[in-house]
Amino acid sequence: MTDTVRDSIYEAIASIRLIDPHTHINPHAPASNTLADLLGYHYYTELAHSAGMPKAQIEEDGISHHELVRRLVTNLSPIENTAQYRWLIEICRKFFGFTGERLDESNWEEVYETSEAQMQLAEWPQMVLDQSNVEAVFLTNDFDDELEGFDCNTYIPCLRTDDLVFHLSKPQTRERLAACTGIELNGSLTNLRESLRQRFEHFVGRGARACAISLPPDFCPLRVSDGRATTALNEVLLNGVMADQAHQTALSRRVFWTLAELCDEYGLPFDLMIGVNRGVYPDGVFQGQDLYDSRVSLIQYRDLFNAFPQVKFPVSVLASVTNQELVSYAWIFPNVITNGHWWYSNTPAFITRDAAARLEAVPQTKQIAYYSDAYKLEFVWPKFDMYRNILSGILTDHFVKGSGWSEERAIELGRQVLRTNVDAIFPQPNLAIKPEAETAESIHNEVAESRENPEPISLISDEELDPLPSHDEIQSANADDVQLFNDSVEQRQPNPDALAPDIDPEPLDVGDILGSDTEASANPDIRMLRGEDSFEVDEESLLLRPDPTTGELKFPSSDSDESPPRSNN
Repeated sequence: MTDTVRDSIYEAIASIRLIDPHTHINPHAPASNTLADLLGYHYYTELAHSAGMPKAQIEEDGISHHELVRRLVTNLSPIENTAQYRWLIEICRKFFGFTGERLDESNWEEVYETSEAQMQLAEWPQMVLDQSNVEAVFLTNDFDDELEGFDCNTYIPCLRTDDLVFHLSKPQTRERLAACTGIELNGSLTNLRESLRQRFEHFVGRGARACAISLPPDFCPLRVSDGRATTALNEVLLNGVMADQAHQTALSRRVFWTLAELCDEYGLPFDLMIGVNRGVYPDGVFQGQDLYDSRVSLIQYRDLFNAFPQVKFPVSVLASVTNQELVSYAWIFPNVITNGHWWYSNTPAFITRDAAARLEAVPQTKQIAYYSDAYKLEFVWPKFDMYRNILSGILTDHFVKGSGWSEERAIELGRQVLRTNVDAIFPQPNLAIKPEAETAESIHNEVAESRENPEPISLISDEELDPLPSHDEIQSANADDVQLFNDSVEQRQPNPDALAPDIDPEPLDVGDILGSDTEASANPDIRMLRGEDSFEVDEESLLLRPDPTTGELKFPSSDSDESPPRSNN
C-alpha cells in the first residue's frame, strides 16, 4: 500500500509545472551545445579530480569538446555511486534515448553524436523546458547586466550583489558601477545610495523578482553610522584594495544594509546564501575550491531580521548541520523562509532529513522546497526529480501513513512548497519597464528643478531634530538650511506708523562716544595696572577670535587664548 500511495503522490507532484527559483543559467545560451557542457559541470570535474584525475587534463588550454568528454568518461567509474552520476545518466535517458546503465568507453561516442544533433536544434532550449515541465527559471545576473536579448518572463532576472558588497574596493568594480549607472562614486553616501537605487530601478523595471547574495560564514550585517560609513567609503575610494580591512568591512556592511533598505522600498525578497568559504582548496578545478563552514550561525543576522520585518529573507545554508538553526529562525521570524538544499546539502540523505524537519516544524507557506542551482537547462529535471522522489516519500511516511492525511491533502502540501510559495514569495514586480538608467546629468537636472519648485517643508519635532546633522543627512532631508522671505522693495521700506510704538520719546544719553570732548580727552578712562608707566595698543590684544565651542567672536580671555579641547565621550 505504501508504495502505491508514494507512486500516486509522486505522479501528482511531478505534473506540477515548476518555476526554478535559483539557477546560474545564461539566458543567451541556456542549454548545452555538446556533451562537454554537461560533463564540464563542476560537480563532475571536481569529483573526477578528487578521485585522481589530474587538473591539467581537465583544464588544458585549447582542448576540444570531444577530447574533454573522452578524458572525463574514462575517469567516471569512481563516481558511479554518487547522486551526480545518476543525474548524468537520467539526462542521457530522458533527452537522448540512452538505455544503458553507465556511460563508458563503449558507448559515449554514440551518445555524444546523438546529443550534439539534438542540441543544434534552434528550439532545443524550449524543448528541454517543456520536457522538464518547467515554466521559467530564475537567473543570477551581475549588477551591470543589461538584461536585454532574452524573454524575461521565461528567464527571470535576479540582482546578484556579491561584487557590490565585497568588492567595491576594486577599481574595476567601481568602473563597472559608474559605466552602468552614469554615477561615479564621489565619497558621498547619498551618491552611493543613488547608484545602488539606479540598479534596482533597472532590474525591477525588467521583471526582476529577487535580490541575492552569497555570504561568508564570518559576515555580520550590522548597521554602520553615517560618519563611520563616510570615512570607510572615502578611504576605500582613496586606497582601493590597499585600504585597511576595517574600512572595507565597514563599507561592506553599509552597502549590504542599504541593499536591504532598497529591497524594503522596492518589495524585493533578499535571498541570502550563507556559509561559503572561498578558495579553501586553491589547487582545485574551476569552481571546485570552496567549502562550507560549520561555524555559521544565524544569530549574526538577528539585527537584520528585526530591522526589516517587511522584507522576505529566503535563506539557504551550505551545511545540513545548520538546518536546525534555520528551521528555528523560520519558526519564529515571520520574514525568514527556508530555501532549497544548497550545494553540499544537495545530497539525498541530507535532503531527506532536512526536508522532513522543515515540513514538520515550519509553516507550510514559508518554505521554498527546492531549486536546481543549474548552469544548463538539462540539469533542472534530474535535480528536481531527485527531490520529488524524496518529497513523495516524506509525504507518504510522515503525513499519510504517520498522521492519517489523505493523499489529496498530502499532494496539496507538495504543491504548496514546490510552486505556490514561489509565486507568493517572489511575486511579479509592480513596476513596468522604465527608461534607461539615470545619469549624473539627469540627477543634476532633477536637483535643479527641485530648487526652482521646492516642496513645502514639513515641521519637525524637537525629538526628531538632529542637533548636529551631517552633510548627507541635510541633503536627504530635502530641505534648505535657510528660510527665504519676500525681499521685495516694498517689504524693505519701513512704516513710520508701525515703528512709532517702539520708539523711545527721549533719546538715551550715551555721552561723547566719538571722543571729541576735550575734557574727556584730558582725563582718559585708561588706568595703569600693576605699576605700568605707559599703555600702547597691541594688535594681538584687540583681535577678535572665534570661540571653538560656539563660534562666537570674542576678545581673548586673560587666562588663556584657547579653550580646552572637547571630549568625544
